[in-house]
Amino acid sequence: MSANERAARALREILQRRGNDTCADCGAPDPEWGSCSMGVFICLACSGIHRNIPDIGKVKSLTLSRWEDHEAEFMAANGNERMRSKYEAAVPIYYYKPTHRDVQVLREQWIRAKYERREFSEPRGKLIYENGTRDGMLMKRGRDNGQFLSRRFVLSEREGTLKYFTKYDAKEPKAVIKVDSVNATFQPEKIGNPNGLQITYLKDYSTRNIFLYHESGKEIVDWFNSIRAIQLHYLKVAFPGATDVELMPKLTRNFLKEGYMEKTGPRQTEGFKKRWFTLDHRRLMYFKDPLDAFAKGEVFLGNKDHGYSATPGLPAGTHCNGAWQHGITIVTPDRCFLFTCETEGEQQDWLKHFNDVLSTQMSPQEYTMEALFKHRHR
Repeated sequence: MSANERAARALREILQRRGNDTCADCGAPDPEWGSCSMGVFICLACSGIHRNIPDIGKVKSLTLSRWEDHEAEFMAANGNERMRSKYEAAVPIYYYKPTHRDVQVLREQWIRAKYERREFSEPRGKLIYENGTRDGMLMKRGRDNGQFLSRRFVLSEREGTLKYFTKYDAKEPKAVIKVDSVNATFQPEKIGNPNGLQITYLKDYSTRNIFLYHESGKEIVDWFNSIRAIQLHYLKVAFPGATDVELMPKLTRNFLKEGYMEKTGPRQTEGFKKRWFTLDHRRLMYFKDPLDAFAKGEVFLGNKDHGYSATPGLPAGTHCNGAWQHGITIVTPDRCFLFTCETEGEQQDWLKHFNDVLSTQMSPQEYTMEALFKHRHR
């Protein structure tokens, strides 16, 4: 048996150990690469990130590369579980740990924070996200002209706000956003920049979007995790008895689904019009354009035991003038909403997400939101 065959057999055996069957960094199943520097098994996407970091960049394919005995022995002595206990020993609860479904900038900064900057290894000092304040320039998309311009943003734990100013030395902020109402989610494709971040918040009981980016991936991810750190601080004050596990879902979250559907108006006699829809847990928002600042409307999705349902098809007699024929009917205690999708696959995917939400028990905060929706739409 050659040295390479011996090493290949050893690697196959090491892969069977607990924790080595998923990527050490993003959790993708069946990793096909190994880091000879860090002793972890990783997926193809994460291997590309490792390769770009000089200090940790020695990676090899488990099937295509030639492995030496000493490299296989190094992998055997370490492995994913052991290295996680070292490099993820002190990851704060607010820090967003990306999965293989997350965007490149989040995964890259997570890998750099872990291995290059060793932010989460013991003993850990105070992290940059925990300073309680952050002040800097971000590129913000103009609401009316669509141009990205440099704006000053100030995040404050003491005030619980994120403010932005049109000029660096402006005395008054253009907007004051309460951090506890903020959602932040990376949207590179929508924004047209690999570091694009969408901030969604409530203003006068209406949903408002702002679209940002920074040329530095580290800078935009630092802002993102600083927002989450301050949100956690406020949640711990608001819910003193809650556990970290209970508070985690209340931090920023990815949208459940986004995409185009067609919809008709409340009388259901108007023509179906194409709209961009965003499902943010119980709120289904629709926009004329994906980059609109304000939602044209919102639908609250409560629990199916309280008069909410989502079913395929449209009521008999509905005049469907659009090109899209795959209907969805959402019933709420107040009214009926009709949508159409371009394909049956899209219809089924939207329905799965709607029914997952409708089957979930509502929290006290969601009952408050439901009452707010009913009050607002009277």
